[in-house]
Amino acid sequence: MSPTLDQIRRAPKVLLHDHLDGGLRAETIVELARETDYGRLPTTDPDNLRQWFEEASDSGSLERYLETFDHTVGVMQTRESLTRVASECAQDLDADGVVYAEVRFAPEQHTSRGLSLDQVVEAVLDGFRQGSEGRDIRVGTLLTAMRHQARSMEIAELAVRYRDVGVVGFDIAGAEAGYPPTRHLDAFEYLQRENAHFTIHAGEAFGLPSIWQAIQWCGADRLGHGVRIIDDITVAGDQSAKLGRLAAYVRDKRIPLEMCPTSNLQTGAAASIAEHPIGLLRRLHFRVTVNTDNRLMSSTSVSQEFHKLVETFGYGWDDLQWFTVNAMKSAFIPFDERLALINGVIKPGFAQIKWQS
Repeated sequence: MSPTLDQIRRAPKVLLHDHLDGGLRAETIVELARETDYGRLPTTDPDNLRQWFEEASDSGSLERYLETFDHTVGVMQTRESLTRVASECAQDLDADGVVYAEVRFAPEQHTSRGLSLDQVVEAVLDGFRQGSEGRDIRVGTLLTAMRHQARSMEIAELAVRYRDVGVVGFDIAGAEAGYPPTRHLDAFEYLQRENAHFTIHAGEAFGLPSIWQAIQWCGADRLGHGVRIIDDITVAGDQSAKLGRLAAYVRDKRIPLEMCPTSNLQTGAAASIAEHPIGLLRRLHFRVTVNTDNRLMSSTSVSQEFHKLVETFGYGWDDLQWFTVNAMKSAFIPFDERLALINGVIKPGFAQIKWQS
């Protein structure tokens, strides 16, 4: 019996690539727009707004896709709104059976109404604390710098400053083409000197050079997306695969790939779930993880992402557990804490649900 969506929801899951400003509830956007006098929403009906987000994200136009974030970021400019959005994020992930999540956001995008970078971070951390309280979820925060801006060192220092109170790592995001990760080399070198963790969006919209720079120049611990590593793998007619030097290095070093299947379809990185590189990369035993990217824009959850893979590739519980343990192994928290979640929560949770099904 294939795992059903309801069963998958009950399984303990791990999420490493989720954007805070891409996961708001439509009802919350409408309420926050009213409270903060944000008057640019395309509609103030939550159901219509949810549909607008899905259609704009699915249009195939990058401009329309990015416009969706103007509205979510637009209502996230006060301490109260940031705390509420973070709290609801933790609650929503918990309701989907996520036991550990790393949620990322760019502090520099939330200062238009006078909040300092520190105030932005503290508001979000407060929200995650409130939303996790009394629930079976732990949320770590990743601070993102925008690759087309010049504030990465400032954000990297911020990540180190708050690393003992909930910030677990650093990230850069934004358009890859024309904005290589090496532009932010000073920030990555600083983080390495500080023994800090970081992931880099690479190999989503741009090819192998982006992945190569992220790993070999910048020293990324993980790759955000990384789907274009497929360009360095040749599959023969008998389905045997030959790995190029970069792909072999990524696999040999167990560099985690933060894959977001539905999102990749929307941005054109893959034509369908069946054609998504995740199928081949799973077969070749890369360190693959399954993620949501933007739950509102992609109208998705970790459970739904898993369910699509079950339907497309025929995956069973062992595959889903493999993806989940991969993600937990790759988290930016101490080794003993990762091990405790794998052996104390994830494996027993999967064993129970396999037995029940």
